Amino acid sequence: MNRMDKKTLLNRPVQHIDIASFDSTKIIESMKEMSFAARETASAAEIFSRMINDRDCTIILTIAGSTGAAGCMKIYSDMIKYNMVDAVVATGAAVVDMDFFEALGYLHYRGSQWVDDTMLRNLYIDRIYDTYIDEEELQQCDAAITKIADGLERRPYSSREFISRMGEYLAKNAKKKESLVQSACEHKVPVFCPAFSDSSAGFGLVMHQHENRNAYVSIDSVRDFYELTQIKINAPISGLFMIGGGVPKNFAQDTVVCAELLGKKVPMHKYAVQITVADVRDGACSSSTLKEASSWGKVDTTYEQMVYAEATAVLPLIASYVYHNGDWKRRERRNWAGLFNKKD
Repeated sequence: MNRMDKKTLLNRPVQHIDIASFDSTKIIESMKEMSFAARETASAAEIFSRMINDRDCTIILTIAGSTGAAGCMKIYSDMIKYNMVDAVVATGAAVVDMDFFEALGYLHYRGSQWVDDTMLRNLYIDRIYDTYIDEEELQQCDAAITKIADGLERRPYSSREFISRMGEYLAKNAKKKESLVQSACEHKVPVFCPAFSDSSAGFGLVMHQHENRNAYVSIDSVRDFYELTQIKINAPISGLFMIGGGVPKNFAQDTVVCAELLGKKVPMHKYAVQITVADVRDGACSSSTLKEASSWGKVDTTYEQMVYAEATAVLPLIASYVYHNGDWKRRERRNWAGLFNKKD
């Protein structure tokens, strides 16, 4: 294969869906009268709408999996832009390899799962199911993280703090505006990545530490947990809107338990929605349904909904429903980043 073959494979960029471009209200309203995943989806939309309308509710969005690369990244940045979420907990891949990557001007491409992966490796193309990424461009993303770290004071940072610096970098250097990272920075929405090193950020920071062995930037994941718990302690009511499971889901849920251990009596998360294809029986659903999480003192079961569906199929409908409902326009921004910025 030659370079032209690589260009042929990377020729159809993934298009990110715009929830403002269509109104799913009638679809969601019809789904309320259906069954199975349709009714679950409508229930999730209703609960998310309740979170938006609860004046005291802080909404935490958690993201696991590759929905950003698959075309949902604009949904997440728009949820920040339109004041639908107050904090984000995500995998490093979702924030760095997908969102920050595209903000630098690179793209994800439509591909095929029925492909010779040895050929892709020889061409330096990485595959996420039926989506392609140029590995050479991904290494430029690694290098950008190294550059940001090189310009910072040598000390430990929470991932939230480092991602804020990434947002400041994008404000000056972004090729694609309104990424999740940049929007979160501008709207003072803290973003946490408890497994930050499991991404391009990890490679970039390893390169930074390799060149600065005596004094370097590091990520303090315990600080992440403490900071997110501070948000839970200061938020009278909280709701979770969760894409997938994994570390982001548990990280956000565990703040209730952590607050109690710190001597602060806080209520369980009042609202919770999880969209997942995982099965709870083998522990794949991050070990628990939302009802099971109630036994741990994490999630109230009054307003909770598991949606067993692939997120790219139902998330656009739910987010469009809430956007066109318009209640977010009357919602006060929480500015939880301000809780930490004075200490940074």
